[in-house]
Amino acid sequence: MPTAPSTHSTTLLLRVDGQRVLLWPLLALLVVASWATLWWWSASPYGRLLGHGWGDAGAFAALCRAVPGGDVVVPLALHSAAWVLMIAAMMLPTTFPLLALFRRITGARPDAGRLAALVVLGFATAWFAFGIAAHGADAAIRWAASGNGWFVAHGAWVGAAVLGGAGLFQWSALKYRCLDQCRTPFGFITSRWHGVWPAREAFRIGIDHGIFCVGCCWALMLTMFVVGVGSVGWMLALAALMAAEKNLPFGRRLRTPIGLALLAGAAGVLVTSA
Repeated sequence: MPTAPSTHSTTLLLRVDGQRVLLWPLLALLVVASWATLWWWSASPYGRLLGHGWGDAGAFAALCRAVPGGDVVVPLALHSAAWVLMIAAMMLPTTFPLLALFRRITGARPDAGRLAALVVLGFATAWFAFGIAAHGADAAIRWAASGNGWFVAHGAWVGAAVLGGAGLFQWSALKYRCLDQCRTPFGFITSRWHGVWPAREAFRIGIDHGIFCVGCCWALMLTMFVVGVGSVGWMLALAALMAAEKNLPFGRRLRTPIGLALLAGAAGVLVTSA
């Protein structure tokens, strides 16, 4: 005859189920809140601050003058805030399959929720580092362009180069080595999770997943600097494309239509500028 579960087992099951029930609404709320904030910010009088329109930003221009090193510190802080929102809105949903599998592997542990949070933190850390590097590169290009007549006259060529480069990257071996890591979450987790140093291993899973995610998606993300970092519509389109590439069975076959569309966009920019 089946035996009734012990009080300890029942308590453990309730705790695990409660953690599972709590995790996904919290993640969904974070994603929805990030999209809502980005939409509100882009539609507000300060929508230009999602991009790099700092110079005529009213109170923020005054803040730049008031803060020591404000011309660097204030734009960097605003860009960082915007980038964190973009990571939560665009990239966090692409990790849900890996997070779901990690939760199944570690769900019986009393610290399962904390470990899942460390995976998310590691993933966000990798993307945040990329965002800061992208901000620095974009600011350097703008600084060089401001004092160079050729850049002023041929600025569209830079945008066309970014779109064309992203299109060509769709067929690169590096992209698909990274994408294959993202598309096989079971092997990815089991090669890194041993339960010996739980917090360190969970954070490493997040960091490594973020690095591979950056490796396969960085070129697409850079196209935002061409069409406008504050374009919520472009963010939605990119988020859908990257999620499809990483998680859908036919994701690998999207490389040709996406690559051709980006190359066509680069050609369109050149033709329009001419």
